[in-house]
Amino acid sequence: MWALAALAFLALFALRLPFPVVVLAALLLGFLWKTPFRPPTSADSSLETEPARPSLRRTLLVAAFGFTLWWLPILLVGLSLGWESTWVREGVFFSKAAVVTFGGAYAVLPYIAQQAVEQHGWLQTGQMMDGLGLAETTPGPLIMVLQFVGYMGGWNQPGALPPLLAATLGALITTWATFTPCFLWIFLGAPYLERLRGNQKLSAAFAAVTAAVVGVILNLAVWFGWHVLVPTPQTVDWFALALASIAFLGLIKWKWDVVLVILASGLAGLLYRLVL
Repeated sequence: MWALAALAFLALFALRLPFPVVVLAALLLGFLWKTPFRPPTSADSSLETEPARPSLRRTLLVAAFGFTLWWLPILLVGLSLGWESTWVREGVFFSKAAVVTFGGAYAVLPYIAQQAVEQHGWLQTGQMMDGLGLAETTPGPLIMVLQFVGYMGGWNQPGALPPLLAATLGALITTWATFTPCFLWIFLGAPYLERLRGNQKLSAAFAAVTAAVVGVILNLAVWFGWHVLVPTPQTVDWFALALASIAFLGLIKWKWDVVLVILASGLAGLLYRLVL
């Protein structure tokens, strides 16, 4: 597990492999490797019941309805505004992100940042950092960052639309393409979960993904930290370094409340900029 976490970090940070490739590789390695743990069993086996078998008809209906609901707005945007438009590309990209979102927000954000900034050019690195900082002030960082990226993509590449309308459409299509599939996976996969719980190979595969996600989150921490502390080449933000060090010590050693750390850090940064 330690080796998988380290390899995942190196694959992203040093080799710059795409996030989906890292997740799929970990999934395959876990499936082929020995089972790292056994699923917990009930203390009273007499209480366990055989899970119900989901019907094929239900599965097909849920899949048809879910995929139609998912892709219909993207297809309509493509027919109206062109298949190479910013909004179709956002819809397709965030749909892919929804499929490989293992490990929560901090696992998928490095992939989003890398693709949105370096490949699609929807926003600049500094703007991405603003979006990440904004999201950390809220309980739901993933949806905030993704809406911010979609909004900025439409604003910076509005095509023939007014920038505000283009940005709003970008935020809407991003939110729809990212989170609609989540409901599809729930309704489609929930009936099968109990039947798959005892599958040793599958448990090993997902345990491997969990280990790889640790490396993925470390990659985000390094990427985020580097761009905060070194905003431009050969320039170190000493104030940010000092503030980060104090916050780190307070959280680790003195167990400061995270909310208070965020509020105090934001206030310190505001005062620092106003003084300068």
